[in-house]
Amino acid sequence: MIDLPKSYHPPMDIRLLELLVCPVTKGPLEYDREKQELTSRSARLAYPVRDGIPIMLETEARTLTDEELGL
Repeated sequence: MIDLPKSYHPPMDIRLLELLVCPVTKGPLEYDREKQELTSRSARLAYPVRDGIPIMLETEARTLTDEELGL
């Protein structure tokens, strides 16, 4: 068995990003590899990516701050 560091995140298939849209606004998403999130600026939400799988549920998303949006 391979022992991976806790900071390891399996890669998300970037081709999937071309197909996904925000479930709230139907707008584009941006992938933040470091935070393992897909962000929707228009909805002000960040959807988690767990084990390489995006969790596209509004109830699982966190709200983006003005600082994160550059406002």
